[in-house]
Formats: sequence, structure tokens, C-alpha cells
Amino acid sequence: MPTTALYRDDFYLATAEGVVTRIHEDGAIELDQTCFYATSGGQPGDTGLFERADGSKIEIALTRHGESKDIILHQPAEGQALPSIGEKLVLHVDWPRRYKLMRMHTACHLLSVVCPYPITGAAVGEDESRVDFDMGETIDKEQVTADMMRLVEENHPVFVQWITDEELAANPAIVKSKNVRPPIGMGRVSLVCIGENSSVDSQPCGGTHVSETQEVGAIHIAKIEKKGKENRRFRIRFGTPEALT
Repeated sequence: MPTTALYRDDFYLATAEGVVTRIHEDGAIELDQTCFYATSGGQPGDTGLFERADGSKIEIALTRHGESKDIILHQPAEGQALPSIGEKLVLHVDWPRRYKLMRMHTACHLLSVVCPYPITGAAVGEDESRVDFDMGETIDKEQVTADMMRLVEENHPVFVQWITDEELAANPAIVKSKNVRPPIGMGRVSLVCIGENSSVDSQPCGGTHVSETQEVGAIHIAKIEKKGKENRRFRIRFGTPEALT
């Protein structure tokens, strides 16, 4: 049975109710609906707690997709009690962790605006993210940081628009990633848009993001690494270089 992914329509939904529909052999819990983000597109899945009717808690160590993208599995930490089929649970996302990931993922989008090169890889982390670009030339990390912070301070709106799989197929140029294709097969694809009328950026992405760029806060490029003749890895961290030296 498909899981309704509540986070797709509200990135700020940190608590919700869900009914257990299946328990897998490895203990993974499947629900009718969830606000827990499943690992995808370089962004880690959510962690948190499930609260039972008696007040006891089930610690969730990982959220991932099942055999298809419309199945979401919640993996309990080792030694946790398991709920019963049909049991109603209150779901609590680890919000401080999720919010940091939302800020970081949005920062990765800003970097892709500042560096308009094909993306060859990316990984979103709580304290550091990386984005790999297909580019041969050198670039000044202080200038990249300044350009990203300008976008943060201009406080552009960040929002999602939905297009059909067919519309995406007809406009392949909007995909910045060179190696990873956007999540298709569910009938619609989310476009993460930055700026009024998408004036800053628009690209397919199934991750979670903040609602305006100032929420990203202070960020900087900590390092640019050469990974082959035509590949550069940018490492994004929170804070300012001056504050960390």
C-alpha cells in the first residue's frame, strides 16, 4: 500500500499521526502516512520518535524508501519495541536535525545558482554538504561565498511548483544534475523555485527546503577540491570563515 508522504506538501510539518500498515522482517515500520522524509537525492532520511497510546516511545534511527518510491519505511533503533498492525502512532520528527538539513539543502541550490555548471554529485549533511561540478577552471571560494551570502541576505522566497512527468521530459534543460535523474514515475515532479516567479532558480528536486533564503543563515565554502581533470568538489559549511578560525 503506498505511503502518503505528508512532507511533500509541507516541509515544516514535524508532527503527524499515522496508522501502522505493515511490519517488515527487519523491523521496518510502514504507515498509511508520514511526515518523515525518506533518504533520497543526497539528503538523509529523518530520525525521531513514534509515540504510542500508552505514552511509550519508539526511536526511529532511519527513514528510507521501500521497493518503490511510494513506499516509506521507518527503521527503529536496535532494541525498540514494535507496534501492532492497525495501531495509531503520533510521529515526531527530530526537528532541529531536519531544519539544519533543510537549510543545507537550500544552500546547495544557491551554490548551483552561483556556479552554473552541470552537477555530478551531491550529499547534504547536518554540518557540511558537498556539491560536485563538471568544471575544469579554478574559482575563488571567497567570491563564491560572497555571491551565495548575497542571495541569502536578499531573502528570496523558496517554494515548490508541480509539473507532470511529461512536462519534465519536454524540458530536459531544467535538470542541472548530470548523473542523477529527478524522481519520476509518480505522475508529478516537484520544482524547487527561488525568487519571485522563479527569477533566481528553478530545478527538479524531491528534498526539503526552507521557505525563504534568509533562513539558510551564514554559510561559506570551506574548501574546493580537485576531483579529476574536469571535476570540482565544493564543501559548504555553516557560519563564517572568520568565526571558525
